[in-house]
Amino acid sequence: MRTAELLDNEYSGHFGTYIKEAGDGILIEELEISLHEFIRFVQDIPMDKFDYRYAEGKWTIKDIIQHVIDTERIFAYRALRFSRNDKTPLPSFEESEYADNTDSNKRSIQDLLTEFSAVRHSNLLFYKSLSDKQLKRIGTASGNPISVRALGFVIIGHAKHHQKVFKERYL
Repeated sequence: MRTAELLDNEYSGHFGTYIKEAGDGILIEELEISLHEFIRFVQDIPMDKFDYRYAEGKWTIKDIIQHVIDTERIFAYRALRFSRNDKTPLPSFEESEYADNTDSNKRSIQDLLTEFSAVRHSNLLFYKSLSDKQLKRIGTASGNPISVRALGFVIIGHAKHHQKVFKERYL
């Protein structure tokens, strides 16, 4: 399943930005490929940049990696609920509140990457377990409709988006 196969009713709002970032690879393959690309990319960042802020009040690279991990968990939770045919609308979340309540800058980069890898591997196994019917189920998150398979592409695109942010503002 590729992003081009998503139907118009499978996502709306800000989710489209991340789906575009995901590219047009096959969902399961891209979940795995993007995992390795993200880790390789971060491992090539100079050590002195991990705690750098490009402006007052902005997140560090470690903060952003923790944000990517937290957000992937939330998107995967939404996908789990919707795949199980749960019709409960799910609220948005305040990313700044999450970031303000972590100790990401006290963690090693290796610890953050290990956690990212564990979360992504778990989500990869989850997505591999889903039937076509489950992948096409749609729920409401942040006030917008989104399918389980679209959420998979959002997970991929969100991490890719932040790789771009690293390049543009931190390196």
